[in-house]
Amino acid sequence: MKLFLIDGLGPFFRDYGRRRINWSKIPFENLERGGAFDAARFAGIREDFARFADAAAALGFNGVTLDDLAHLSLHPDYDRRLTSKLHRYREAYRELFAMAAARGMTAYVTTDVMFEAASRPGLFADFRRAALPFLRAACEALFREFPTVGGVIFRVGECDARDVRGDFASRLAIRTPPQARELLGGLLPAFERANKLLIFRTWTVGAHPIGDLIWNRNTFDRTFAGLDSPHLALSMKYGETDFFRYLPLNELFFRSEHRKLVELQARREYEGFGEFPSFVGWDYEEYVRQLACARNLIGAWIWCQTGGWSGFRRRTFLEPGGVWNELNTAVSLRLVREGGSADEAVRAWARERLGPGKSERLLALLRLAEATILEGLYIDEFARRKLFFRRLRVPPLLHVYWDHILISHSMRKLLRCFVSDPAGKITQSWAALDKIRSMRALAAELGLPVRDFDFQYDTFRMLAAAREYYFGIFGPDRVERLYALRAEYERKYERRYHVHLDLSPFRLPRAQLRLAFALLFRSQRGYRWLDRWLLIRLLSLLAPLLALRRRGAAQPRLTDQAMGLRTVLK
Repeated sequence: MKLFLIDGLGPFFRDYGRRRINWSKIPFENLERGGAFDAARFAGIREDFARFADAAAALGFNGVTLDDLAHLSLHPDYDRRLTSKLHRYREAYRELFAMAAARGMTAYVTTDVMFEAASRPGLFADFRRAALPFLRAACEALFREFPTVGGVIFRVGECDARDVRGDFASRLAIRTPPQARELLGGLLPAFERANKLLIFRTWTVGAHPIGDLIWNRNTFDRTFAGLDSPHLALSMKYGETDFFRYLPLNELFFRSEHRKLVELQARREYEGFGEFPSFVGWDYEEYVRQLACARNLIGAWIWCQTGGWSGFRRRTFLEPGGVWNELNTAVSLRLVREGGSADEAVRAWARERLGPGKSERLLALLRLAEATILEGLYIDEFARRKLFFRRLRVPPLLHVYWDHILISHSMRKLLRCFVSDPAGKITQSWAALDKIRSMRALAAELGLPVRDFDFQYDTFRMLAAAREYYFGIFGPDRVERLYALRAEYERKYERRYHVHLDLSPFRLPRAQLRLAFALLFRSQRGYRWLDRWLLIRLLSLLAPLLALRRRGAAQPRLTDQAMGLRTVLK
């Protein structure tokens, strides 16, 4: 392995006031005041970036990723206001690139395909005649004017979320493998001439025919076969879906001779956002062991901050509360750089951060932390199932998503269709609370944040009560307990999980529900005729109706977050 990337997102959330944060991209409005570039605000971000880069370089990272190509690229049709602002961004980023280079880290610029200015909608609507030539020219100009930049990272399987506001928004311009090949064929010569690296992400969320690129070997082959260049690398998440547990290593790492990077997440977006420990070391140790057989693996991209939507706002390497993310980041990097075991990596971190004689107690805490996540957050019997819906592998975690806990009659019926030992799942959930008490005591001995375990305990107590509702005997006392616990939880924490309670009857009988699941979900990767003709084609036509929001809803639904259901079902 040669390239060890870390995401440089955290510094840009300095003094960010939005209550709920989209952690997938730099909030460029945070760099502005009244729609204009704010030099004073950027000075603070630059100060944080220096601290962040010092920490990352000290660990051994040699590359940092920064958003995005849109704010570094000019076009003659942009109006004077936008052009002037982009010149300010370019000079500001020039400083960041220089700061990274001075610390031995190469900057890589991210981009969606395709972005367009809000003031000029439709400017790049024609991909072949407008978007592709502009992207090629933008990359050429980037390399010419910012020679320390090492390359560009392209995302084609996801676009900006519905909550992104500002001068630019991205859309899904690449919909098929032939279009992706055309994109790569049109861009690679510019990267080869400049001796830069084109990093193409295989991450997709199921939209359009390319939406299964992350796991479907046929789509993978149709996209990349024959596109051989030392200046092309594929960046792939470790599993066949997002950053969850209970996932085998993605077999596409061994599919071709293309150079590849593995994407690992240290700040776990589905497992607490770093508000409590969610240790990944032993999982990643196993992935790295298997990846030793992949001759073409050139490195890793470790996400210390990126991913998800939440009100939680701890920033890694920039404040004491980032300790759990920093531990995951350091251990992940040591594993991919040096091999060895997660235990060795933890001991090395403990010696440096906690002092002598504390590593074994930290390991004991982290073993409890892993078991708590595996058994108290995930419902292991469901999580181990391999399920696909349309072009997506179904996530192993459904009842908790980002910072939402979903407690409803429909979720109760769904989970009971897939779990054969309901009493055991309840026992596991309550046993997790004992583990949290033990972790709290260890944390006090180690000088680690104790209050994090108070928050985790109350959150997992809510999850345990939810699991009693999912798998226990339904009754008024249980409903009353759920509402009382939620009220107590909300009073106690300003930043917390949002507990969604909807206990109104879901009237579809369980036998019919099982039949519906048999039709909707499949256990093999290959498509059935039902998937191709009904679930993919028909649902794409019905997506606008399915995505309609209920009028007067007090809370936005999960289907309205990120890209929105209408986009995902295309």
